[in-house]
Amino acid sequence: MPTMSASNATPSLQVTVSSKQILAISLPIALAILVPQFNFIINNIFLGALSSQALAIGGITGVYYLIFGVMGQGLNNGLQALISRRAGENKIDEIGTLFSQGVYLCIFLSILGISFTYFVAPSIFHALLQDQERANLVIHFLKVRIWGLPFLFIYQMRNALLVGTNQSKFLIIGTATEAIVNIFFDYSLIFGHFGFAAMGLMGASYASIIAEALGLWVIYLVIHYQKMGVRFSLFTDWTLKMDYIKLILVQSSPIMVQYMISIISWEIFYILIEHRGEQALAVSNSMRNIFGFFGSFTWAFSATTNTMVSNIIGQGMKDKVIPLIHKIVRWSFGFALCVFTLLNVFAHPFLSIYGQGEDFIQAGIPVLRVVSFALLIMSIATIWLNAVTGTGQSKINLAIEFVAIIIYLIYAYLTIQHFELPIYIGWMCEIIYWLSLLIPSFIYIKSMRWKNKTI
Repeated sequence: MPTMSASNATPSLQVTVSSKQILAISLPIALAILVPQFNFIINNIFLGALSSQALAIGGITGVYYLIFGVMGQGLNNGLQALISRRAGENKIDEIGTLFSQGVYLCIFLSILGISFTYFVAPSIFHALLQDQERANLVIHFLKVRIWGLPFLFIYQMRNALLVGTNQSKFLIIGTATEAIVNIFFDYSLIFGHFGFAAMGLMGASYASIIAEALGLWVIYLVIHYQKMGVRFSLFTDWTLKMDYIKLILVQSSPIMVQYMISIISWEIFYILIEHRGEQALAVSNSMRNIFGFFGSFTWAFSATTNTMVSNIIGQGMKDKVIPLIHKIVRWSFGFALCVFTLLNVFAHPFLSIYGQGEDFIQAGIPVLRVVSFALLIMSIATIWLNAVTGTGQSKINLAIEFVAIIIYLIYAYLTIQHFELPIYIGWMCEIIYWLSLLIPSFIYIKSMRWKNKTI
């Protein structure tokens, strides 16, 4: 497709291969991810204070919504790689076109997600959950919660734009707003404070939608007042361009499918856990919070890997890719090791924040040990996997993910459902999963077969 290079007056968006550059990109991303994950933990503390049933339902509904959340994240990771490549090539004018076409795809995916939740999901939950009362509560919650999807998808695009153009320092503004608003309305709507009616579990769904809408509005203001709209021509051309739509989908769709099957497998895991009782489900929901909150730095470094690998390839420095990955791995593992130490030293105090009693804590500590070890492997695996994304080989990512998920589900079914082993044994599937991602990603990048790929 025809392109024009940016004028010489436009500041360069090319990155350098240095620890300073890695941290400059990754730390704001980590804060942007950390804030909503902290928000999720607060949300579950509120639900835990409401009832153990509410906390258990929060696990199932949270993972379901996350399926669609990662669909949007997959779209934006592919878009981020494209924007980063154009930034590395200094083709600034193409960034706005990619952004506008991404918005069209977000709206289309939102319609699909809402329709699926209303017309397909109820039958699935009634068929898979043993407790039909719980299934009805899950469905009722999701039919409200899913309306936040359009706000979430478009809001997620700020990652593709801000990270892809090395503006990650602005990420925290929108996410901090979203977190503060969500905590306020969680407290107000779940328990009935500040003149609001007490809505219980449903209050959490409305609070999340309000927060996502306001987060999107704030990030629009940031883009507007920082004049990014003018610099990257974000809002000047809304013509539907099928060649760009195809380009984005070719890059993003394998990542979207990859992320979705990953989280769908997690939902299956939670359904298997549900068969083991309410406490097992509540413990597992708290582990999801741990992955989300303490995995924030790892995900930030993996997003940094995606954008920096794509950017330096765009600069023609393919020989710098593997040294860059090694640097990012060292930072990622270092942060994960700190988290591992904290979680294992303070396991009892951490689990006590859910207010579920000593039985819950004693059941959760062995699982916490397993999960914290899995976080160490994850801190390395996600870097190599996202390096594959940055090279433009998203189909390779999908193939790696597919094999890992098959191994993950077989192990989870055998340990949790068939042999009914303790749930901490079932949670070891996370260790197996991350190793199954790490090994082929590492082998592929080291093979250098990606060097001739163009996007």
